[in-house]
Amino acid sequence: MKKVLILLFITQVIFAQNTAKIDTGSINGAKYRIIFPQNWKGKLVMYAHGYEFMGSKPAQSQNPDFPKRMAPFLERGFAVAASDYAFQGLALAQGVDDTESLRQYFVKKYGQPDSTFMAGHSMGGGVTLATLENYGQNYNGGLPMCPLAGRIYLQTRKEFDMFATFNGLFPEIATSLHDIFDISKPKEPVSMQVAFGKAMLMKKAIYAKDSLLAVEFAKHFDMKPDDLAFALAFGEGVLRDVAKKAGGNPYDNTNTVYGRFPNNLLVNQKAERLAATVSQNTLFDKYDRTGIINKPALALHTIYDQLIPADLAIVSYENLLQKQGKQHYFSVKYTNGQGHCNFTNEQTGKTFDELRNWVKTGQKAKAGFVE
Repeated sequence: MKKVLILLFITQVIFAQNTAKIDTGSINGAKYRIIFPQNWKGKLVMYAHGYEFMGSKPAQSQNPDFPKRMAPFLERGFAVAASDYAFQGLALAQGVDDTESLRQYFVKKYGQPDSTFMAGHSMGGGVTLATLENYGQNYNGGLPMCPLAGRIYLQTRKEFDMFATFNGLFPEIATSLHDIFDISKPKEPVSMQVAFGKAMLMKKAIYAKDSLLAVEFAKHFDMKPDDLAFALAFGEGVLRDVAKKAGGNPYDNTNTVYGRFPNNLLVNQKAERLAATVSQNTLFDKYDRTGIINKPALALHTIYDQLIPADLAIVSYENLLQKQGKQHYFSVKYTNGQGHCNFTNEQTGKTFDELRNWVKTGQKAKAGFVE
């Protein structure tokens, strides 16, 4: 414990030495944090955080490790401005609006930056792309990392289908979709710690039920078997959040024929089936993907991501870009990272440098592997 406290103290001292100023406050109910490095060069990164479990504390930018995560930008002389959004959970549209409000505040108080980049992880990567699509005139480029890149309905539908098929094959281990979308019985938000605890119990029950089937099922959703229980616990939080915000169930799998399982007939006969009770437009329309960007966007993804598989996210967005004739504004880098957003600061920094060079020279960053 003593060593941990000493390391934390050293980290805080180093951070303080490299920081010139911190501006915190609230805009329209959304807390924010702006960090200025000692060598600030009049440049700005607007940062968007990822999905946050309802009831989680502290908020993203208030977390003690936030400055360390922003080091690749701060070390390059960029100020970092981050909104914690007015509410937690699925807040992509809110993230776009609150980030734009914070950018306007920054410009009004500190002046127009020499250059402004948009960056974010996970859902924040989706905020990054949506911001470039809707407020791209205010930015030089974007760095969406492990992004929720595709259309929001389709990306979250993955969680719905995972539960529908899992509950058919492994009954009474995870929560049923009927219970998740029963808004007449609202549930209190669960913290990430509680979700992790539930995942550990589910993991034991899954392997006890049928370990070989668990391996096959996890493979279908592009994840390692040991990550299946956590993905279900995380997905339940997302789906409960969707049910609450949409006022019902926006998904419908009554006509879905599931494929690419070892036994497709069994899966389809046993899968949970629910009809939609509300339109998907209720929750997913605002700032949904269009593929209309006019500034460079350099995406960064790990080769393995148990929550947002790269092919699911990137391919669906590339299709939109191709439809709009905007593919020359988009390039993808990948790492050998194992897990959601599992990048090193060095990998983030290298990719950010390539994005800046793309903006400076006009020469598109080359897609490919990042050491």
